[in-house]
Amino acid sequence: MEQDLLCGLANVLDKKIADDISILDISNISPLADYFVIATGNTESHLDALREACDEYMHKNNHKTISIEGLHHCEWVLIDYGNIIVHLFSRDKRKYYDLDRIWRDAKKIN
Repeated sequence: MEQDLLCGLANVLDKKIADDISILDISNISPLADYFVIATGNTESHLDALREACDEYMHKNNHKTISIEGLHHCEWVLIDYGNIIVHLFSRDKRKYYDLDRIWRDAKKIN
């Protein structure tokens, strides 16, 4: 079930033209969450559209938003759904923070 939810979330991001979508299984290396979903947007308004699409999809699938950080004039939006945390970055911030490298011990989900 969790895999279907993650694949659906990745599809939603892809349909909204997010770049470089990654899903990391961090369940065995961190108590923060089970999964990180990481994607890149092109502009602030694109990041906002990606955030809105994620929220809509997750709510339809009975996952409440616990918190959202970085809503206004930010290049990194973090959406916490409990066991799934979504990171939406501008290209520059994604490169700068490089979560894919930091969490390289996580299992990557295709």
